[in-house]
Amino acid sequence: MKISIIGSGNVGATAAFFLAEKELGEIVLIDIVEGLPQGKALDMMQSAPLRGMDTNIVGSNDYQDTANSEIVVVTAGLARKPGMSRLDLLKENARIVKSIIESVVQYNPETKIMMVTNPLDAMTYLALKVSGFQRERVFGMGGVLDSARFRYFLARELGVSVKDASALVIGVHGEGMLPLPGHSAANGKPITEIMSKEKIDKLIEQTRGAGAEIVSLLKRGSAYFAPAASVAEMVEAVVKDKKVVLPCSVYLQGEYGLSDICLGTAVRLGKKGVEEVIELELTSEEKDFLNKSAAQLKENLKNLDSYLSDQV
Repeated sequence: MKISIIGSGNVGATAAFFLAEKELGEIVLIDIVEGLPQGKALDMMQSAPLRGMDTNIVGSNDYQDTANSEIVVVTAGLARKPGMSRLDLLKENARIVKSIIESVVQYNPETKIMMVTNPLDAMTYLALKVSGFQRERVFGMGGVLDSARFRYFLARELGVSVKDASALVIGVHGEGMLPLPGHSAANGKPITEIMSKEKIDKLIEQTRGAGAEIVSLLKRGSAYFAPAASVAEMVEAVVKDKKVVLPCSVYLQGEYGLSDICLGTAVRLGKKGVEEVIELELTSEEKDFLNKSAAQLKENLKNLDSYLSDQV
């Protein structure tokens, strides 16, 4: 089993380490910077005796080394800077991702592609269009990360273990995300029954701003521990054919009344990738919010479609 990660920056390298600890298969770490993926791979491998992991991690600058990967994770691209929204990254990262996907497909015509590069939903859409793959084999990471953040804030607010809190976030990965209180619980009780609407709304806004808050605090760079952990959970679901339900960005074909757009929703992840797209029941207020954020994303996708046409 081979798992390839494109981009050996903070997210890519940390994801590689988390995956190595799970011993899911050989990990290939790719980067355009000579020596960077090789050095990080060697460093991680030298920790193997201490961490008790028998996984092989290989660093390379050659996409040929990714050949026949079960799944390819794309983390490469420019990171957000303070004051920069995910959508500000669109054109800058579109050029990078287009080139990456073309190289990935050349050596991996049967693989699954997981996008992590921001703006997440737009880059997932781009990867789908460039690869020509079915929607089942191209998906994005955002929802798992956003749900983990909401879950953490809920657990902290209620004073319960994160193990006893569940949360679900769909929609656009970014300011347009849609946390779902009706699908979130603590100690088995829906949070709508044990928290006031004011407290829930406050936690929702905190979740929407979680990524930007980290960027602001770090000054340089962005979050990587939680994104990497999200990658590891999703890869494990695919490699082990767990068929677990997780929120992911996926190409919609009529779900929620939306089409020709990649957006976060609950999906069943397994060996084939997205094995089922699950349309959730939403309140009228949630539907309105989802439609508004989807409309904004579609406007940005027009620029992306124009970019793709210019590159033909």
